Amino acid sequence: MYVIVEINGQQFKAEEGKKLFVHHIQNAENGATVEFDKVLLVDNNGTVTVGAPTVEGAKVVCEVVSHLVKGDKVLVFHKKRRKGYRKLNGHRQQFTELTIKQVIA
Repeated sequence: MYVIVEINGQQFKAEEGKKLFVHHIQNAENGATVEFDKVLLVDNNGTVTVGAPTVEGAKVVCEVVSHLVKGDKVLVFHKKRRKGYRKLNGHRQQFTELTIKQVIA
């Protein structure tokens, strides 16, 4: 059984026991339980239920493993040819690591 859930504006495929790295959740602490109720699709062993826009009564219960995880560094390089202009910026996205404890559908 899996569900498609919307978390912070992004869609994730969620199954029990899996880990998710979502965009940083501000008020989450390590070990806290977080619930998401924007379930868009439920697949229960081949029986697919699509919400309009969400599935009623379905939710995903997660536990916060680490509230702040930094992603890989992304380099942003700007250059204008023949002008001597070069600029290099780096960025590391902040994520929250979640473990899915229960899928209620």
